[in-house]
Amino acid sequence: MRPDLAGLILVYRTGSWNLSERVRVVGILNLTSDSFYDGGRYREPARALSRAEAMAAEGADAVDVGAQSTRPGAGAPVGVEEEWERLRAVVPDLVRMGLTVSVDTYRAEVARRALDAGAAMVNDVTGLTAEPELASHVARSGAALVLMHALGAPDHMHDQVTYEDAAGSVRSFLERQMRVAVAAGVAEERIALDPGIGFSKRAAQSLEVLRGLPRLTSLGRPLYIGVSRKSFLAHATGRPVEERLAAGLGATIAAVALGARIVRTHDVRETVDAVRIAEAVWNPSPLGGGPMPAPVAKAASAEART
Repeated sequence: MRPDLAGLILVYRTGSWNLSERVRVVGILNLTSDSFYDGGRYREPARALSRAEAMAAEGADAVDVGAQSTRPGAGAPVGVEEEWERLRAVVPDLVRMGLTVSVDTYRAEVARRALDAGAAMVNDVTGLTAEPELASHVARSGAALVLMHALGAPDHMHDQVTYEDAAGSVRSFLERQMRVAVAAGVAEERIALDPGIGFSKRAAQSLEVLRGLPRLTSLGRPLYIGVSRKSFLAHATGRPVEERLAAGLGATIAAVALGARIVRTHDVRETVDAVRIAEAVWNPSPLGGGPMPAPVAKAASAEART
């Protein structure tokens, strides 16, 4: 492990992750009808809760719940009340189930209500540029905050942008917005940084930012990556969204090798397996001295008996 990743910890409302020990996997739970991959699949609360329970069984360390689509061409954002009504139908139950709940929202009022309902993290895709006051609610609650790089208003985050140095621009943005969060009272140990793969970036720029992840680790905070099923994967493979699992796993392992320590995905079981075997290859005692994760250890023991 590189020295800049040693001792890396993310503190959230109900605990902490030692990211020197192992990579954490966050499952995506969309409550929308128009998300780019699973839109409409989990709009019904019962189905959403069942999927969250399944993701936990598959090895998810947290569930990231979103009630508004940020896909390209999604159109005007839904209102605060509608977004919250969708979340209110599942967030309290997820908390009662004992899951670590992250809420994907950039709205301060929605974040406040979700935190009051027990959410442990807030994932802001605008990096506090849409509603900076969101940070004060996170600070008050003691939750964790994910700051993502994206440019422009929420309904223009997929507009094309020209960068002289995409990775450098992302680093500067995240450094600046981290200062905004800290000034609002969010402790650095509670902040994770997401370079926003696919947001305000063409496919080639997303790949450039992924290659530049080692430059972002110098900010001293965990890198949080979301590449699952995204359109930039088609740049190299030509595959439609339903056939991008393998490409996404490849991008995930490359990102982890370059410094990512939290991975957000639709495909929890496959991602957990891919990350754990990569950790086992890199270090028999994965990523800093912890025991081999049980699924890998059990599989190895079973094979030894056959």
